[in-house]
Amino acid sequence: MQPAVQIETDPGNRVRELRENKLMTQAQLARKAKVALRTIHSVEKGMNCRMDTKRKILLALGLRFEDKDLVFPPQKRMIWPPQA
Repeated sequence: MQPAVQIETDPGNRVRELRENKLMTQAQLARKAKVALRTIHSVEKGMNCRMDTKRKILLALGLRFEDKDLVFPPQKRMIWPPQA
């Protein structure tokens, strides 16, 4: 029996990079996005969040929701059975 194969597209997201490019603090982004500061902390550490939270963060960064895959790449997936 072969183990599952883990596919990794990108290890994290670009929220921190984009926030810093706009010279915003985490607190400023949280206020503008109307989310909790701990949410921004978690998202920047690579934790997953709801689609609505992603939308709020994107808009607060001046981006369109359609840009979500550029900022929040698809998550790791387990594939079973492994593909050759």
